[in-house]
Amino acid sequence: MSHDDIVILSAKRTPMGSLQGSLANVTAPELAAVAIEAALADSRLPVDAIDEGLFGCVLPAGVKQGPARQAMRHGGLPDDIGATTINKLCGSGMKATMLAHDLIRAGSGHIILAGGMESMSNAPHLLPKARNGYRLGHGELKDHLFYDGLEDAETGRLMGEFAQQIADERGYDRDRMDDFAIASLERAMTAHGRGHLSGEMAPVTVITRQGEQCVDRDEQPFQARLDRIRDLKPVFAHDGTITAANASSISDGASALIVASRSAAERYGVHASARLLGHATHSQHPSEFTIAPVGAIGKLMDQLDWRVTDVDLFEINEAFAVVTLLAMDGLAIPHEKVNIFGGACAQGHPVGSTGSRIIATLINALRVTGGKRGIAGLCIGGGEATAIAVELED
Repeated sequence: MSHDDIVILSAKRTPMGSLQGSLANVTAPELAAVAIEAALADSRLPVDAIDEGLFGCVLPAGVKQGPARQAMRHGGLPDDIGATTINKLCGSGMKATMLAHDLIRAGSGHIILAGGMESMSNAPHLLPKARNGYRLGHGELKDHLFYDGLEDAETGRLMGEFAQQIADERGYDRDRMDDFAIASLERAMTAHGRGHLSGEMAPVTVITRQGEQCVDRDEQPFQARLDRIRDLKPVFAHDGTITAANASSISDGASALIVASRSAAERYGVHASARLLGHATHSQHPSEFTIAPVGAIGKLMDQLDWRVTDVDLFEINEAFAVVTLLAMDGLAIPHEKVNIFGGACAQGHPVGSTGSRIIATLINALRVTGGKRGIAGLCIGGGEATAIAVELED
């Protein structure tokens, strides 16, 4: 049993492309490979130092066998290093990181690649019952993106319907959610403009009809029309308050972290970016997934004996603006500590990647601002949430 500190050596993520946007021709494993190569280069580790790879992918239909294994091989890892694909919905990338922490703590590995990937643009449609053959009558086409990603398994209701329900019950009005979304967009555009995201970004080269193109910034923030946000129609109820702007964008992207024991890092003479202090999971009824981050973050702070004042920055995924607002209100977290470079309402939410992406952003934001301690958390379909705590290394 290892009692070393568990540290993060590097954390990188690709830009996020909008639906059918700049990254639509790149597969999820190819996106993950870009993040892997960048994380390895930043860590200065030899590629054969990695013991295993764990990567989230929520929409694997049509991606071909073993997305994590594909990503590792595309990323230049030797064939003798194993890979496992994880699906914990929006929490997949964070769960990969949590499992990396626990495997190292158990002595089952010393240096592990963890992260997530998603090309939501390439999610296919499904033909239920096609294998048995269609007889009389009409067949049915299912959207993999919705069926396996955005819909509740028990009821078939969209996640946004549950979010609208909670917003109505808790009194979160349209103005407050729009204000939050606009702030997220403004923060994201400012962060890009000031170069604050360069420390976490791994540019992607794509082939277009005009030749090679380097995608080096998130696409969605610069497509948004701030002056039109308050005029958008609601999405999930005719008299609702949740719109396409105050919910996360459907996106493509990937992220990768290198998690290690401190002794392994010292053996290779590499410097850690942050110490991984702990993680927590909280679950409740699937319809209440929007408020589950309050439980996960609360449990983690209790575990570490932290108060909000002990934490410099939070990354709380903006699956919907109301989710982050609920966590801020439930835990009394000031907005100036939350998602300071913008969040998924601005940048997008490639579901398999976001859990690890927000860890990468948290570490980068702490470094940019001179902060020390941070917590990342997010809601997950099925009523769950996870949270993870880091402390920046000197």
